Amino acid sequence: MAMHRNKTMIGIGIAVICYLLGPFVLSDYMLYLINLAAIATIGAVGLNILTGYTGLIAMANGAFIGVGAYTAAVLYTKLGVPFLLTIPIAGLMTAVVGMIFGIPALRLRGFYLAMSTLAAQILLMFVFNNWTSITSGERGIFLSPPNLFGISLVGDRGFFFLTVGIAALGMLLSHNLFKTDTGRAFIAIRDRDIAANIIGVDIFKYKLTSFAISSFYAGVAGALFGFYMTYVSPEAFGLNVSIDYIAMIIVGGLGNLWGGLLGAVFVVILPEFVDKVIEFVGQFIPMEYTFAAFRQLVFGLLIIIFLVWEPKGLTEILRRLFCWLKAKIFSPRSEVESLE
Repeated sequence: MAMHRNKTMIGIGIAVICYLLGPFVLSDYMLYLINLAAIATIGAVGLNILTGYTGLIAMANGAFIGVGAYTAAVLYTKLGVPFLLTIPIAGLMTAVVGMIFGIPALRLRGFYLAMSTLAAQILLMFVFNNWTSITSGERGIFLSPPNLFGISLVGDRGFFFLTVGIAALGMLLSHNLFKTDTGRAFIAIRDRDIAANIIGVDIFKYKLTSFAISSFYAGVAGALFGFYMTYVSPEAFGLNVSIDYIAMIIVGGLGNLWGGLLGAVFVVILPEFVDKVIEFVGQFIPMEYTFAAFRQLVFGLLIIIFLVWEPKGLTEILRRLFCWLKAKIFSPRSEVESLE
């Protein structure tokens, strides 16, 4: 127990050192990718609570992220609400919107639930495009760089501490959630909802709670995304964004805390990798496909591969790799010690 505690403290210490030194040793491009991955991690962790842990398929995470982004943008630019307050308010507003759409949707299951949430995605996109008095329609909303304790958050280094810190806090809260009765009720509903209902679990209440928590995470991610990009427009929250987030939790690992993080990092880095591959191959072979089309093709292929060959995602692959390395490193030593 003491050895495990020491390893945990060492890991936390290394993480804190990397967190404090990261902005000063990494390039602007690396910080840009880390900030995007941290924001995506928040949204992916929230979606994993709903889909991975509660078993509810949702196709509207992109639109819910948009609700958070627009809420924060309107509060900050039109109402003058302080920057730090806009983030939790955006999360709460998105949770309310998520619950509104969740009430009728949660009477459904499987494919029908997915279609009802897809309808929510389409309806919210219509609102983003046409409620011009609030959203400014296709023109979008420009945001000036926010101030945090008198410090202007300009550029990638300015946002690093905020995005990574909130992502870490979101993961910690998610980890603690599943030590509570609420978290255990989510898992019971995912595994055997009829049995959970028989033993007294209020199915509708906990499904709605899961929807609210997931939407809150999406709203926070949306608020951070809007401030980081300094611009909020409808095209940033389309159906392709919802698909990206589904890809994150499938590739990372459904029902696993680290799945959201690993999936977000993978999906953020993947377009950069695909872009470099297309650029390289294009020197020798004319590429007839656009980058966007090729990217979606790769995403679809990856989802199929992980669903068929490794449903538990990258977390399971890394766990097996770690166990293999541990066996290779420590097994010979233990055999020698036993012979002595």
